[in-house]
Amino acid sequence: MDEDPRAADAGGKPQDAGEGATPSLEESLRQFGAAGRESMGAAIDTGRALRRLVAADFGLARVAIGRSLGWLSVAIIFGASSWLLLVGVMIALLQSFGVSWLWSISITAVISIGVTAFAGWRTFHYLKYTRMDATRRQLARWGIGDDDGDEEAS
Repeated sequence: MDEDPRAADAGGKPQDAGEGATPSLEESLRQFGAAGRESMGAAIDTGRALRRLVAADFGLARVAIGRSLGWLSVAIIFGASSWLLLVGVMIALLQSFGVSWLWSISITAVISIGVTAFAGWRTFHYLKYTRMDATRRQLARWGIGDDDGDEEAS
């Protein structure tokens, strides 16, 4: 009862060596090779499509970075001019309270220096992440690169 159902038709008679018959070893190898070539062709096509996609994404990113730097420049210019106007208003306000010119300008200068120092400290804090320390440690574990020289510098 363990017969191959493809080997007999509905009447129980064996079928001809046509569609349902097991192919020879040579034919199986030929089919296997053809399937391998098709798979390799599909993998190559997929790789080409992925390469085109990555190239297009990098092109889009390059354009986006350029445009965002342009708008960042505009934001910096208008932010700086707004800060100068705000400092002028603060000096005038301190003058109206009877504070001397020297102290009015000094107070606004100290505020500006404090904000600048805080922003610089935060900038250096975030720039530490650009060193890619975790990646460099992993590469050093694999024996690629030398992580010891960087430890002395920091």
